[in-house]
Amino acid sequence: MKIALKINNTPQSFDIEPRTLLVDLLRDHCHLTGTHVGCDTSQCGCCTVLKDGVSIKACTTLAVQADESSITTIEGLGQNGLHPVQVAFAQCHALQCGFCTPGMIMSSVDLLRKNPDPSDEDIMTALEGNLCRCTGYVNIVAAVRKAAAQMRMGASA
Repeated sequence: MKIALKINNTPQSFDIEPRTLLVDLLRDHCHLTGTHVGCDTSQCGCCTVLKDGVSIKACTTLAVQADESSITTIEGLGQNGLHPVQVAFAQCHALQCGFCTPGMIMSSVDLLRKNPDPSDEDIMTALEGNLCRCTGYVNIVAAVRKAAAQMRMGASA
């Protein structure tokens, strides 16, 4: 099947098998390996990307379902330097092994697009589909809170 996507603001077209998963297209065809494969069942959130600005799990989305869409991966998030969420994750030590970090960041960006001043409960609810085995989530919530404050004060997204 022929599909056309805008990936990280770059128009691209592909001729793929209809069963190709979006995560496989991104990793194997585009060499964007920041989108991780964890569970293959949409449980861990490591594969989270933005499709037309909304977070989705790329491991259970067929690439053909993204035809004519705009996909943003962790690599494309900070086009002019790091995104405020990426900066806050580093400043708040919100990562350890880093495997879940791309998915956590992408889900957080989607949350802050919808809700620029989330409560801790809002943050935890938005991140429910993202699992971390290392951090205990405290610093992740703090990072999202810090990024939200920075973005409200005018930090570039």
